[in-house]
Amino acid sequence: MIFKNINKSVIVLIIALCPASLTVINAQNHRAGSGVTSAVWVSDNGDGTYTNPVLHSDYSDPDAIRIDSTYYMTASSFNCVPGLPLLCSHDLVNWELRGYALQKIPPYDVYSAMQHGGGVWAPCIRYHNNEFYIIFPDPDYGIYMIKAPAFEGPWSDPVLIKEGKGMIDPSPLWDDNGTAWLVYAFAGSRAGTKSVLMVCSMTTDATKANDDDVMVFDGHFDNKTVEGPKFYKRNGWYYIFAPAGGVPLGWQLVMRSHNITGPYEVKKVMAQGKSKINGPHQGAWVTTVTGEDWFLNFQDKDAYGRVVHLNPMKWVNDWPVIGTDKDGDGCGEPVTSFKKPNVGKSYPVMTPPESDEFNTSSTGLQWQWLANKRLTWGYPSGNLGYYRLNCVAKPEGYKNMWDAPNMMLQKFPAEEFTATCKLSFTPNFDLEETGMVVMGMDYAGLSLRREDGQLYLCYAECKQAEQGAQEQRSDKILLKDNIVYLRVRVSKGAVCSFSWSTDGKNYKKAGKEFAARPGRWIGAKMGFYALRDGFINDAGFTDIDWFRVEKN
Repeated sequence: MIFKNINKSVIVLIIALCPASLTVINAQNHRAGSGVTSAVWVSDNGDGTYTNPVLHSDYSDPDAIRIDSTYYMTASSFNCVPGLPLLCSHDLVNWELRGYALQKIPPYDVYSAMQHGGGVWAPCIRYHNNEFYIIFPDPDYGIYMIKAPAFEGPWSDPVLIKEGKGMIDPSPLWDDNGTAWLVYAFAGSRAGTKSVLMVCSMTTDATKANDDDVMVFDGHFDNKTVEGPKFYKRNGWYYIFAPAGGVPLGWQLVMRSHNITGPYEVKKVMAQGKSKINGPHQGAWVTTVTGEDWFLNFQDKDAYGRVVHLNPMKWVNDWPVIGTDKDGDGCGEPVTSFKKPNVGKSYPVMTPPESDEFNTSSTGLQWQWLANKRLTWGYPSGNLGYYRLNCVAKPEGYKNMWDAPNMMLQKFPAEEFTATCKLSFTPNFDLEETGMVVMGMDYAGLSLRREDGQLYLCYAECKQAEQGAQEQRSDKILLKDNIVYLRVRVSKGAVCSFSWSTDGKNYKKAGKEFAARPGRWIGAKMGFYALRDGFINDAGFTDIDWFRVEKN
């Protein structure tokens, strides 16, 4: 393999998601926006069928619409920045990540620090008066609206259209008579109540939701934790699609009424049944140009996050049936594999990016931070061919990396994969540190740290990080050469094995097997960090040369 010239006074960390046999040509093709498909998960079987999930990554609470022949999707992003991912597809199976609608989370000063599990909860995307709208909740502040003339933007600054604590999962409906409405739910952790759905009117420009709220559905008795409502209208009926029963083990409901404020009839339209797919949860109804109906929803896969499934849907007596209804009771079960949607033509295979060569003036769209990014955390180097991470001072009260917002991370892309990254570390002072980490409520990774003027590699692990537990370190190794390669191999069950090498060919195991855990409302993530004790006017830095994802 041919590598960039590397100064040997620099430490090169490689987190390898690719086997040693990966060619230079293949590596170069994994640049952001190159159109190269995933090496570890492709839903399209190439024979006119697909296998769920269509996105084996943590795109929680997906919502989607169709405009002409293109499907547009967004999803929850919580405290990860940039937020509100923008995905598009022409066949509902192959999805491209186009960007993000939210570059920073309001209130901006609050989300400059760690706010695990806060931020952007389940959003709703709609198209009205030739503009795209996304309405999203922050359970601590209220319901926001942003809009754009085109899907890729520019998106407007967020407008707080309904202030209050505990409101979640809003969905708008512009009615035929010119009125506008909003349905939403409550988060019990903030509101002190849950399991009900509310409807209020709003201005037609969606800049204000009015204070005429009315409860339209009470799930306390048979459908606890009803949430995630989506508003639709069809054949004179108002429909609210909403899951109930909780994320891992719940089911999908549909309510209908001839009056927008009810009363609503209710029917269970999809549940796990005899399938192996647990808790088919909230999502979006879309119709193809050929008139087929489909439903995009998520499945909670623990450390892998909430992955996106596609299920067929049909209408029977003005009720939807989602999935396959083998016993004819009107409640479908999710499919594992199925014939692709008929969209009138064929489209190429497409997946979100995973690997990144860092050879341009922008990074791959897969990378996110854990808080509103500050410029000094890191930046691309353009044609210099790397991404620069600075050793940022640990925040006040730091206990472990759960408290560090300056982590550049991406979602797990499949059930099984291997990762390789190459980085060079230039510490200027003792106790400056960099490394690769698998991050969640537990975390583990490989660390490079300068101590007493020497550079050491070690395995770092922290169980129950979210509770402030102390990080444990082992396998401390003095590095004679400051070029080192690090690798993580992820197996079924999100079991991670770490290894390192000084030549990029012969790897030595470091630490023990680590079972990844999700973060707060998000799946486990992998990526990079650079930290130090205290602020200094010229901290050390890390230059990430490349990051690649391949099969085990």
